[in-house]
Amino acid sequence: MDLGISGRKALLCASSRGLGKACATSLAQAGCDVTINGRTADSLQSAADDIFATSGVRVRAVQADINTAEGRALLLAACPEADILVNNNDGPPPGQFLEWEESDWLSAFNANMLAATFMIKGVLPGMRQRKFGRIVNITSAMVKQPRARMGLSTAARTALTALCKALSIECAVDNVTINNMLPERFDTNRQVFMAKQMMKADGITFDEARAKIVSTVAAKRFGRPEEFGDTCAFLCSHQAGFMSGQNLQLDGGSYPGLI
Repeated sequence: MDLGISGRKALLCASSRGLGKACATSLAQAGCDVTINGRTADSLQSAADDIFATSGVRVRAVQADINTAEGRALLLAACPEADILVNNNDGPPPGQFLEWEESDWLSAFNANMLAATFMIKGVLPGMRQRKFGRIVNITSAMVKQPRARMGLSTAARTALTALCKALSIECAVDNVTINNMLPERFDTNRQVFMAKQMMKADGITFDEARAKIVSTVAAKRFGRPEEFGDTCAFLCSHQAGFMSGQNLQLDGGSYPGLI
């Protein structure tokens, strides 16, 4: 399927690895002019090489920390008049509510709510003026299925979800959509981290932790990053212009609710 976005400018935060990189790869394969972002030069170069190998597209790489105003300014300047924005960032670690201090809450909200908010603020006026825009936020399954140990992530990402729902209603008239992707159990470094956390908590091996995680997924497997990336590309497509303000779960069919 031709997604109708060849030549569109795509700006992707935290996209040198994992799900962000998968989205960048799929958008490059769709013909977009892609700008990727990461904190280290080595990871950015590796991602750029991998994306070129699979898409034939040379991406622009920006080393910047999107948790800072300076980093966000660098990224926005590198891709003026962005048609597509994919917000992504590392999530806070699991923990215990009674152990979290004010600094933990401020860090979580800065990374998983405010960073994306200010990136949206930087691109939204231009998108509305040009009558095309696709904003995709990579959030978490915890937005719809909260767990106490993931409370920092749940609270911050749910705040972003609420803000974007309100914005999506206002900007739909200008062909600007805002949607959220809620991943769970994709085979990335995040799952390696979660397995290691489980090893410590439960006193089991890495392979046992991985198997325990997979057992919680209805599909009985981890998601593939390319599945996630292609879904992101569709949300950014011409065909998805009538779909906005949605929370799309990608969890192997595990969520038990109706809404």
